[in-house]
Amino acid sequence: MDRLEAMRVFSRVVERRSFTLAAEDTGLPRSTVSDAVKELEARLGVRLLQRTTRHVSPTLDGEAYYR
Repeated sequence: MDRLEAMRVFSRVVERRSFTLAAEDTGLPRSTVSDAVKELEARLGVRLLQRTTRHVSPTLDGEAYYR
């Protein structure tokens, strides 16, 4: 996935606060959404999202990147 598409996917995850809902919105498999965010984090060298089993929220770096 190219960088611009990964940024779009990340934005949708932040807006929906869910990988599953972001996947539904974008028409991509959930695993692709998760991989895109992981690759974006690796490329930037920062953690963008705080993940738990029930909640996804942006970190401070993630919030700044989203804006």
